Amino acid sequence: MKLLSFAVPCYNSSAYMEHCVETLLHGGEDVEIIIVDDGSQKDNTGEIADRLAAEHPTIVKAVHQENGGHGQAVNTGLKNATGLFFKVVDSDDWVDLEAYDKVLKVLRQSVENGKNLDMLVSNFVYDKEGATHKKVMSYSNLPKNTYFTWDDCGHFRKGQYILMHSVIYRTKLLRDCGMELPKHTFYVDNLYVYYPLPYVKTMYYLDVDFYRYFIGRDDQSVNEKVMISRIDQQIRVNKLMLEAYDYKNIKNSHVRKYMFNYLEMITVISTVLLMKSGTKEHQQKRHDLWKYIKSYDYYLYRKLRYGFMCATTNLPGHGGRVVSVTAYKIAQKIVGFN
Repeated sequence: MKLLSFAVPCYNSSAYMEHCVETLLHGGEDVEIIIVDDGSQKDNTGEIADRLAAEHPTIVKAVHQENGGHGQAVNTGLKNATGLFFKVVDSDDWVDLEAYDKVLKVLRQSVENGKNLDMLVSNFVYDKEGATHKKVMSYSNLPKNTYFTWDDCGHFRKGQYILMHSVIYRTKLLRDCGMELPKHTFYVDNLYVYYPLPYVKTMYYLDVDFYRYFIGRDDQSVNEKVMISRIDQQIRVNKLMLEAYDYKNIKNSHVRKYMFNYLEMITVISTVLLMKSGTKEHQQKRHDLWKYIKSYDYYLYRKLRYGFMCATTNLPGHGGRVVSVTAYKIAQKIVGFN
């Protein structure tokens, strides 16, 4: 059995996927790399996947499927995974090799010592094209280099969230929680992190800059103009997160608070993007989103609507919109996304 399975969703990725896979090959026989060719037709992604699998038959698998989107590619990767742990690496991203060695060491020791590790967290770097300073997302509030539980990890700051780039899950936990991401939907990385959280018991934070998250392509899903054009998918993910759990039934207060804060962040992003577009259609969708939240769970609606972050994005009039958009721009600069 492999120690760590990587799923690499690929869709017309021939320009950059080999660099991604080359960095993952550094793990040798401890890892498997599942390249999921998600119905690529415009380039030779499928041929590259097959060649890499032929060159590294004990490490690389090539799986071809009809186009189902990023979420379906992750589902396929998980279905084919044989490793004890599982991580998604997008085909235009890569990993730092020195940090990689340390990650594998922690995973290996957790197995040898019977720690039943559910989630490993490490840092990731916003590798924004043209930016001199590369923003590192770290988790200074978490206990370092030790196993811990939700009760040990204190309070996450607003704007500090475990994202797909920073997390490695135990494969069996992902299967046990029944996670299946929706087809043909962007922004499912939020669902990927969010769904398993109540099942997570034992965690470990390794303070290394493992994942390099490339930002810079005009067609990238996190480009602001692209996000606005795909706002219906952002709203869909927002609603799926809302519907995933009854918060009152999440027993651990630290998990419950963290998941609420995560949902709040996603709702703020939806609200501000709808506001920034400036169209009457999107203003109506913004109204409809809040109406839906109110009708679905009034308790949660009140916590969201009158909490600091969402209240700020719902201030009335032109002045309110200016405040909301300004806060969003500050967040862009601090975090480095879009």
